[in-house]
Amino acid sequence: MKYLVTGGAGFIGSNFIYHILAEHPEDRVVCLDKLTYAGNLVTLERAFADPRFSFVKGDICDKAAVDKLFAREKFDFAVNFAAESHVDRSISDPQIFLTTNVIGTQVLLNASLNYGVKRFHQISTDEVYGDLPTDSGAAFSEVSPLRASSPYSASKAAADLLVMAYCRTYGANVSISRSSNNYGAYQLPEKLIPLTIQRALAGESIPVYGDGLNVRDWLHVKDHCRAVDLILRRGRAGAIYNVGGGNELANIQIVRRVLSLLGCSESLITYVADRKGHDRRYAVDCSKIRSELGWTPQTDFDAGLEKTVRWYVKNTKWLRAVSSKNC
Repeated sequence: MKYLVTGGAGFIGSNFIYHILAEHPEDRVVCLDKLTYAGNLVTLERAFADPRFSFVKGDICDKAAVDKLFAREKFDFAVNFAAESHVDRSISDPQIFLTTNVIGTQVLLNASLNYGVKRFHQISTDEVYGDLPTDSGAAFSEVSPLRASSPYSASKAAADLLVMAYCRTYGANVSISRSSNNYGAYQLPEKLIPLTIQRALAGESIPVYGDGLNVRDWLHVKDHCRAVDLILRRGRAGAIYNVGGGNELANIQIVRRVLSLLGCSESLITYVADRKGHDRRYAVDCSKIRSELGWTPQTDFDAGLEKTVRWYVKNTKWLRAVSSKNC
């Protein structure tokens, strides 16, 4: 099999590339990445050593370049990790999120349809559902209405609707995964866990929005990659699958756990003005992917978080390199 992985120089995309190269020795991977601040070739250093991997610098919104790539490579799978994904950035500059996340998805869908791709898979987010009360035990299912709160989640919801429209209108073989918050190696220090690690190591203050009680469900990136792999190979065409870790924790709990693992004082915590429209709680029902594909998360959160913290401590050179690109 030959994969196109867009956004593969980023956090989840790079982990997926490493997963495929490790688990499927007969498969080949082409990474298409624009190399914005979120994409870094240093993240793919180990992949470049594998002859089954190749890299193309390019923009998913560039129809001519995308069509040329699809015509030449004849992909079996196209997996779209490419996205503007940071909520704060979407609040300050929404337009680029609409361009990349919606128009870029449409360009990839067209190319997948026109060049015989067996399955187009869209990487989405649980944020498309909106939020839930913190005192509720409810969780979103795949048929829950979309109630996006930020320009970022609205752009991802729009892309999801477009993917499903291509399935119904053109008969495109597509699937979507909506995952909870990922953590693990190679995540940029604009996100909570690596930001906390980076600032704590430097002895700098760690900003926490509002009261710090916003709840997220945490999923190890390797468990997410396993889920996407299963969906591509065994998931139903036209299906949407929630992928969650089952680890609901408030942001302040995450920060305190990281500081404890680093042996740093909680005095570094600084509460700051809350994010505009800040979602209170996310939770997804993953019974569909469990029952249909037999997927369950395998990473214990405490062990996974400890391993993640150790990775960042060991890889400060990588952290400095990606931080230099204005994270």
